[in-house]
Amino acid sequence: MTVDPASGAGWPDPPARMGFFTDTSVCIGCKACEVACKEWNGVPDDGFNLLGMSYDNTGGLSANSWRAVEFIEQPGHPDFRWLMMSNVCKHCTHAACLDVCPTGALFRTEFGTVVVQEDVCNGCGYCIPACPYGVIDQREDDGRAWKCTLCYDRIGDGLTPACAKACPTESIQYGPLDELRARADERLATLHGDGETSARLYGREPDDGVGGNGAFFLLLDEPEVYGLPPDPVVTTRDLPKMWRAAGIAALTMAAAVVTAFFGRNG
Repeated sequence: MTVDPASGAGWPDPPARMGFFTDTSVCIGCKACEVACKEWNGVPDDGFNLLGMSYDNTGGLSANSWRAVEFIEQPGHPDFRWLMMSNVCKHCTHAACLDVCPTGALFRTEFGTVVVQEDVCNGCGYCIPACPYGVIDQREDDGRAWKCTLCYDRIGDGLTPACAKACPTESIQYGPLDELRARADERLATLHGDGETSARLYGREPDDGVGGNGAFFLLLDEPEVYGLPPDPVVTTRDLPKMWRAAGIAALTMAAAVVTAFFGRNG
């Protein structure tokens, strides 16, 4: 049985784990979520970038884009379709970024989400390669790490995160994670019943490589099409074994030195 991440982080009697369910099948690519996120969180404008990639001027998640709407053109599809997805931090059950942060700037909230405290972050950057999704990024002007907080300040007051509040099609849904998973299962069954057999849930399962995500998605194609890793894993999963091996190696080396010293002077 998966341990609730907030309880595992030491929160006594935490509330229900909260999260996002993003249904890409109803995303219209309006980018209202991006704008709302920037406005509420004071995220800097990252400029109007002509990337030459469809209608996307964001390019992906970054320190200045905590929500990023992907535009994926599929001219080879029988219906010539566009796929759209509002990407965001996954708020992993087993978050490698937490494992490597040396200052405690990254912490697990009582809602099970993962937040960076910008006034504690020292800009070491260890969390960036630790993230299996490439979510966390540093700002060039100050070097600190930034990412989605799932609007920790809003949900603490019982409010809906800004992106979900602004989404006109309810592509981004917020609520208790168990309820969202049940809702996603129903939506997936409906799509399959309508003949959309390529639809699938991504990050929904608690037994996947990161213990399930606090922000999961309904996709209409393979994860790789959306730029998502097909089999994400906790990048720090082997650290305990590596530390044990390093400790044994150090003890073995020390024993060899002591033996050689006494053997030479015996």
